[in-house]
Amino acid sequence: MKKSILYIMALAGCMLTSCNDFLEKSPRDTFTNDPSFWNNANDVASYSNKFYDNYTGYSSGGGAGWFYFKTLSDDQVNANFSDWTFKTIPSTASDWSGGFTEIRRINYMLQGLENSTLANRTYYKAVGRLNRAWQYYQMVREYGNVQWQNEVILNPEDPTIYGSRTDRDVVMDSVLNDLNYAIANLGTTKDKTAWSKNMALAMKSDICLYEGTFCKYRTQTDNGKAPDAARAKKYLQESADASDAIIASGTYKLTDKYGEIYNSLDLNNCSEIIFFRNYEKDMVMHGTIDYTCSSTTISGITKDAFDAFLFTDGKPLATTSRNKDDKAIINKNGNFSISKLLAERDGRLSVLLDSIICFKGHGWARLNNEGKPSGSAEMTSSTGYTIRKYDNLTLETYYRTNTNTGYTDAPLYWYAVVLLNNAEAKAELGTITNADLDKTINLLQKRAGLPAMTTTVAADPANNMGVSDLLWEIRRCRRCELMTDNWYRYWDLVRWHQLDKLDSNKYPNINRGANLTNMIDNAVKVDENHYMIGTSATRTFNNKYYLYPIPNSQLTLSPSTGQNPNW
Repeated sequence: MKKSILYIMALAGCMLTSCNDFLEKSPRDTFTNDPSFWNNANDVASYSNKFYDNYTGYSSGGGAGWFYFKTLSDDQVNANFSDWTFKTIPSTASDWSGGFTEIRRINYMLQGLENSTLANRTYYKAVGRLNRAWQYYQMVREYGNVQWQNEVILNPEDPTIYGSRTDRDVVMDSVLNDLNYAIANLGTTKDKTAWSKNMALAMKSDICLYEGTFCKYRTQTDNGKAPDAARAKKYLQESADASDAIIASGTYKLTDKYGEIYNSLDLNNCSEIIFFRNYEKDMVMHGTIDYTCSSTTISGITKDAFDAFLFTDGKPLATTSRNKDDKAIINKNGNFSISKLLAERDGRLSVLLDSIICFKGHGWARLNNEGKPSGSAEMTSSTGYTIRKYDNLTLETYYRTNTNTGYTDAPLYWYAVVLLNNAEAKAELGTITNADLDKTINLLQKRAGLPAMTTTVAADPANNMGVSDLLWEIRRCRRCELMTDNWYRYWDLVRWHQLDKLDSNKYPNINRGANLTNMIDNAVKVDENHYMIGTSATRTFNNKYYLYPIPNSQLTLSPSTGQNPNW
């Protein structure tokens, strides 16, 4: 089934070439939208499987994916510097136009299925509503208020297109309704690339956690709406209930070792995976591996991110009794090693990173599992730290080291995220117990080689988010577990109302890297404390960045659409 979906998607892509055209022009010119299409099981299956392309994973149709490449965060430094995409109002924006194109495509399917004779039309309606929920969630978190459309609009003068945007809270309530419909009408399946009830529950867990925390921490000034405690509580409970349902099912469990899900050739039988994006050798491939082991400068993690990982005594940098010396040490091969440092920290860090620091003037080629050359080019990193968790050293050199030739599978929804969502939602609600922690966060702590967490955690002086000590530690666990994964960090900062943490003028450690005190030849820039400077460019936060600007082309067509706050 995993391979067959790729063939179905390829067929769907051919079939929908004209369909995509009609979405940009007129549907009646290039697409025969008649009952025969929606009564044909193969046509409907092909049409719905095309939604799979919207889940980017390591890449969709080539290019950069949502793992590793999303470097606008406090976790990574892009050597070419990552700043906010929109600092001025653009003329057009593909996220805006493309989002509505996809919603229109979904609504065509839902409309066509209303009078379909297919025996399983309810299943396909659930698939459509699930994907409409996902698409609207993307648009709301980017743009806030957006026009809610639940039917196909054929009249170009329809006020729904050119009228005012729908309040984002109303849109998200409709998203929740779509999710609940999908959960009620999707079944279980052994194919983890297929739409299923558990995949819908995992999506609901994610989306409702976002909505609950966003509504709790948002501000009128920055987001255009004041906090809403009652709404926050409702959505946090919905998130907790969805993740509770997945946990109670007993269907999933963590893999024995952190990192196994990121470099697998087949995730379908992985106990931790709920839904994944499949890649196949010489058919559908990606470039994530290549960009983390090639001569292109790697977007290394920051000092701020490195310092977030606890020590093996379960304590943070400020309070640990373990050895805190973070200087890279020159080993017998003349390389800068941090192996002793990694041995003192959360086990996830040594899976995320190589034990050798490399940078301009001190390149290093990754070794294979036997300690021999793996065929990789000499690497350098913007911060000295090289990211290795996506690499699969068993692949032939060609498929590891060329752009868009990797074929490891990408996780999209997985059990670790469900556990994190559950713990955070209950902590935000104030209902979390030690038993809850043992079922969620402590499973991740144990796998990382860390002591269990309790509801009465010690304070960390580094807590700069104005939250309880417990929430700070749960957020830390999330950051470390999901570092460089699936664009999570950026949107976590948005929903916590902490986007100012990306201001490198206020938080210089998000532009710093490894400690190069022992470096003799100064080939790269370091600060006064000998930490590598990842980029000399700086990033300044503006509160308008909490929402993307509405493109000018839309405002020209429809002035009543209105612009977002502070733009």
